Amino acid sequence: DDRVTGDLKTYAKQAKVIHFDIDRAEVDKNVKTTVKVLGDAKKTLPMATELLKENSHPEWLAEFRECDKKEYDCIINDELFSETGPVKMGEVVNRVTEATENKAVCVTDVGQNQMMATRYFKFTQSRSVVTSGGLGTMGFGLPAGIGAKYGAPDREVCIFVGDGGLQMTMQEFGTIMEYDIPVKIILLNNNFLGMVRQWQEMFFDERYSETKMHNPDFIKIAEAYNIKARKVVNREDLDEAIAEMLEHEGTFLLEVEVETNGMVFPMVPAGGSVSDIVLGNGHSLK
Repeated sequence: DDRVTGDLKTYAKQAKVIHFDIDRAEVDKNVKTTVKVLGDAKKTLPMATELLKENSHPEWLAEFRECDKKEYDCIINDELFSETGPVKMGEVVNRVTEATENKAVCVTDVGQNQMMATRYFKFTQSRSVVTSGGLGTMGFGLPAGIGAKYGAPDREVCIFVGDGGLQMTMQEFGTIMEYDIPVKIILLNNNFLGMVRQWQEMFFDERYSETKMHNPDFIKIAEAYNIKARKVVNREDLDEAIAEMLEHEGTFLLEVEVETNGMVFPMVPAGGSVSDIVLGNGHSLK
């Protein structure tokens, strides 16, 4: 997958590649491999792992630790622990996961909300993240969250959505009302189609075509479906609002007004190499 490899000309140039696959057509399609292993991974992987020898790779791991520190200093610390300016998506996700003691099921829609939720949501149990990672289907979050609640009725289900994706399947509020499905909906509202806006800003000279959203009153819409709802603008109110949401036994919509120009980093520009990772604010891993 080129979303993993980046520019194939620079991908793993010094590596010997062993490709495990059940489909012969997939082998050598993108990355040329040294060894090809066809078959069910349940059978073929153990055959390979038995041959592995332990190697600590201290210098290689030290390089990763340096990258981890740079990423934390350049991105994570500000995204999760800002004290000034508008509320950030990452800090909302982080505070929700802390309030649920990392035990909730995280369901996402698609867009920046998805990137932030899957990046910063912590969990301690298996089967805790539901997201549309391959097809990237906007509107996925709300109906998927309903399904997740039926699949895990004893766990808190937190659905992270953006203002664009929510309006694509907001009619599912009717399903929630009809069957009294107690999910928690966290709306990260930046009044933009944020992921597209980010690309327009970074690579298309800030030509914002059809990404600015003129939104309805989501609180009134939720209340019309008998869904308890609250809007937060200031981070000082965030923890108390999250506590109210989690203490409420039924469905709850928590709308948080987040920064309109938020960016998801790190990222690799389209067609770029893994070594071209952008950290934002002029920073890179190089």
